[in-house]
Amino acid sequence: MTIHLVRGRPGSGKTTVAGAVAARLQAAGVAVTGFVTEEVREGGRRRGFRLRRLDVEDRGVLADVALPGPPRVGRYGVDVAALERLALPALDVPPGVVVVVDELGPMELVSEPLRTAVGQLVDRRDVRCLLTVHARPHPLTDALLARPDAEVHEVTRGDRDALPARLAARLRADPPAGTP
Repeated sequence: MTIHLVRGRPGSGKTTVAGAVAARLQAAGVAVTGFVTEEVREGGRRRGFRLRRLDVEDRGVLADVALPGPPRVGRYGVDVAALERLALPALDVPPGVVVVVDELGPMELVSEPLRTAVGQLVDRRDVRCLLTVHARPHPLTDALLARPDAEVHEVTRGDRDALPARLAARLRADPPAGTP
């Protein structure tokens, strides 16, 4: 089974693509779980990020300029407890589910339990995965990008509107092992 990785620079549309793929699949009756990381803006400026689950109505602050940290990523303090409370249950899934993870970036990768859960998830053959990864090197994302079962989709502002339909179709056409 293919692991779909969406890679792009900050602001290229990784979250837009991940959310649109999840919405398309859910509208088609496909079971989807996971999370997306959304910007929080105040007065036209980004002040942080929140994590939103895709399978249940739950969200929380991932990072904010007002959070003291540690850890800190750039000017943001990261709430690792909130990250793990929201993200880890979304990765513990039954067979046949599509898991969308947005994003495996510097803030999310501070969590060792999350890194472990993602490693276990991508080794499963009974789930389908769409993961967005940041453009900078990191041991986990580098290993994911090097996997022979990984298909990398570069996203740019120019193709982020067309990419969700293609990815949703690919994920629907690639049933996990052990499903009819």
